[in-house]
Amino acid sequence: MTFAAPFDNWFPDAAFDGSYGHTLETLRQVKPLAPPAGFEERWRRWRSETAQHDAAVAVLSTASRSGRQISIVEHSGADGIRLRAWFVSPVAGRTARIGVVHGHGYGGRDDIELARVPDDAAAIFPVARGLGSLNAGVGAPEPRPEHVLAGIGDPETYVIGLCARDLWLAADALIELAGHVPLYYVGESFGGGIGALAVPWDDRYVGATLIVPTFGQHDERLSVECLGSGEDVRRHVATHPVAREVLRWFDTSTSMQFADLPVRVEAALWDQYVPPQGQFAVASAVRDLDLEVLPAGHAEYPGLDAVTAAAERGGLAHLERSLAARSVAAHRA
Repeated sequence: MTFAAPFDNWFPDAAFDGSYGHTLETLRQVKPLAPPAGFEERWRRWRSETAQHDAAVAVLSTASRSGRQISIVEHSGADGIRLRAWFVSPVAGRTARIGVVHGHGYGGRDDIELARVPDDAAAIFPVARGLGSLNAGVGAPEPRPEHVLAGIGDPETYVIGLCARDLWLAADALIELAGHVPLYYVGESFGGGIGALAVPWDDRYVGATLIVPTFGQHDERLSVECLGSGEDVRRHVATHPVAREVLRWFDTSTSMQFADLPVRVEAALWDQYVPPQGQFAVASAVRDLDLEVLPAGHAEYPGLDAVTAAAERGGLAHLERSLAARSVAAHRA
């Protein structure tokens, strides 16, 4: 697959080149980072510790939209805080066949998005600690420069790890409300990053779609400027180099090496917010990979609506293949 997108024409006012001089060929050669000693053990410990918490779901309000019941719910976070999310039932008359845990970007979330949720799926739309609109300032500061650096002095307290661990409890909340259904993860940008950290350690998932995922390949990420949260981290590490050691535990190109499930990665050739080399390193780490190459990420460009619609269809098809593969494997077992 090749692209000859006219980036100079699409983005004439860009302050810098969002391709970072890469082509699809060179991006496919970016390698994921090897895990530090004890990486798997630490993440499995966090998973085990979090599994001891009760999600303790409370339904705060419910309304109807597009044939679905949509509730604002509250559930426990990894360190005992209470976080709010949206829970969405299947379309009326349908029984939940699968549960979708749907992450969001670093801007937080103001509403649900159903384009990647089948009619017969239940879904939870968690909102990360500290972020709007449901959890602004809860468990972490809301402004991005403060949020992405919160607790960075220690892997046990770093906010990115806590956000990933919170996803396990959001999944618990979905199952408590919808019943024991297999899970599928969808996350974009920040949501793709924390999902890539959380999903490998949770065997309830049959598959995942990671859209322009962040937190990948910090050696590459910290060597270039960007407009996203990576720039706040890059500047911090430049003056606090010890923080680089903490980041080794939260590299999504490392965590995805432990993912034993089908993963679709939608990675962009041009992206000023999440450098493409990090996105493709995440894809390179996946053993059972469905790669969709996007012309650009975090940007408006000609044909974006058609690209987005095709990617959404591809994501739904991947969900169906992942669910079918898990059913075949269970039958053989």
